[in-house]
Amino acid sequence: MTVVGDSSRTEVFDRAGLPREAVAAWFDCEGAVTGDFRRDAENFSRQWRIGAELMARLPGKPLRSDAQAAAAAAIFDRGRAAREKFLGAHVETLYRRLTDNLAKFKRVENLVGDAAAAVPGLVPGDDELIRENILPQRDKDGIEIDQGLFVARVLAHATCGMHLCHAMLLPHPQALEYSRRFAADGTLALAGATLTRRGKAALVTMRNPRFINAEDETTLDGLEIAVDVATLDRDTAIAVLRGDSVAHVKYRGRRLFSAGINLTHLYHGKISYLWYVKRDMGLVNKLFRGLARPDASPDEVAGGTVEKPWIGVVDGFAIGGGCQLLLALDYVLAASDAYMTLPARKEGIIPGAANLRLWRFTGDRIARQAILYGRRLDCDTPEGRLICDEIAPPDALDAALDQVIDGFTGSGVVSAAGNRRAIRVGQEPLDTFRRYMAVYAREQAYCHFSPALIANLERNWNAHNRAP
Repeated sequence: MTVVGDSSRTEVFDRAGLPREAVAAWFDCEGAVTGDFRRDAENFSRQWRIGAELMARLPGKPLRSDAQAAAAAAIFDRGRAAREKFLGAHVETLYRRLTDNLAKFKRVENLVGDAAAAVPGLVPGDDELIRENILPQRDKDGIEIDQGLFVARVLAHATCGMHLCHAMLLPHPQALEYSRRFAADGTLALAGATLTRRGKAALVTMRNPRFINAEDETTLDGLEIAVDVATLDRDTAIAVLRGDSVAHVKYRGRRLFSAGINLTHLYHGKISYLWYVKRDMGLVNKLFRGLARPDASPDEVAGGTVEKPWIGVVDGFAIGGGCQLLLALDYVLAASDAYMTLPARKEGIIPGAANLRLWRFTGDRIARQAILYGRRLDCDTPEGRLICDEIAPPDALDAALDQVIDGFTGSGVVSAAGNRRAIRVGQEPLDTFRRYMAVYAREQAYCHFSPALIANLERNWNAHNRAP
C-alpha cells in the first residue's frame, strides 16, 4: 500500500493541488502483469481510469501552472509505461479477440476504436477524441500517442502485424461501389481526387486547389478510393498519378503535383495521428504493392495482389508527402523546372516511408541530406534523375505522358505484376515494411505532439498567420 504522506512519490501532485487520497489510490495500482488477460485488463484499466480522473481535475493544457504541467506529464508517463507493459504481455491475445482469431480484417481506424471498448483506458475513446480534436495542435495533450503505442505493438508482432498490413491493403470499403460507377460513367469525382481514362491508362488527379494539392483529412479517403478503382479498372493496363491546377494566388491556374501534408491544417489541429498510419499503410502502400484479396496473403511469395504499373507526372514540385508518393511509383515523368524536397527537419515529423525507400534511389548520403537537412533535389539534375526517369519541358509534358503510356502498353503489360513483385521481394518485402511501420507508428506519434513541431511550423511556415 502507498503511504499517503510519502513525499518522494506525491510531492509533484501536492504542488499541483491534486487530492492525496486519489493520488494514493492511483499509486496503489502497481500494474504488475499476472499473465491472465482478463485480470490484467481489469487492473490496468483501473489505473488508467484513476489517472484520467486526476487529469480531469487539472485545467486545460494552456492554463496549467508549471506544477500542474509537471503533474500531467507524470500521469501520462506512468500511464504509458503501464500500456507498454500490458501490451508487451497481451497484444496477441487482444488482437486475436478483436479480429475473431484473425478471421476478420479490420482497418487500423476500426481496430483502434474496438480496442478502446475492449480494454477501457488502453487507447482514447470517442468522447475523449472529440474533446481533444477541437483544440489547436499546441493545446492538445497528445492522448492519441496511446493509439501509436498500441499500433506499434501490433505491428511489431509478426503474425498480428502481417494481418494488419493485409487488412490495410484490401480495397477501401467504398471502392467496389465506386468501381461500378466508374465502369458505367468512365469518370469519377471524389473529395481529393478525380479519376478518368487517358487511352490505356487510368488517370488519378489529386485535387486540393486552395492548399496547392496538399494532403489532409479531407483528401485521404477520396484519393485512396481513386487509387483502388484505378487499380481494379479492367479497361486500363496502367495508371497515372498527377496533380491538378490550383487556386492558390501564387500559382493560380498552374498544375502542381503535391505540397505534401497540409501544414496549415496540421498546425490548427485538424490532422489526426491515425491519418499518418492510414495513409502509409493504405494509400501509399497500395501504390507500391497493389490491392490484396481477402483469401490470399499479399506478400510477394504468395502473390496475392491485384496491381498494375503506376506512372507519376510531376508538375512544379513534389514536396514532402508528394516526394514520398514518387518513391512508390514505377516510372516518374517530370517537368524540367520541377523539384522535390522532403522538409522533415523543418516540420518535425517523419516523412512517411521515405526513410525506408529514398536511399534505394539516391544512396545513403543524399537520402540523409534530404531527410535530415532539407536538401532540395531539382528534377533535371543528376541527383534528381536518380528518382525521375524522364524529363520534359513543362509545355510538352502532356505529349510526353502520351508517349510514356504508349511505351508501357504498346507490347502489353502481362508481366508487369510479376516483375513488380520480383523487384519488391529483393528490395522491400512486406515483412520489412511491417517492421519499419512498427517503429514509424510509435515515433510519429511522439513527433506529432512534440512542442518542436509547433515551433518549427511557426518559424518555417508562418503557420500562426494562416487560416485553416
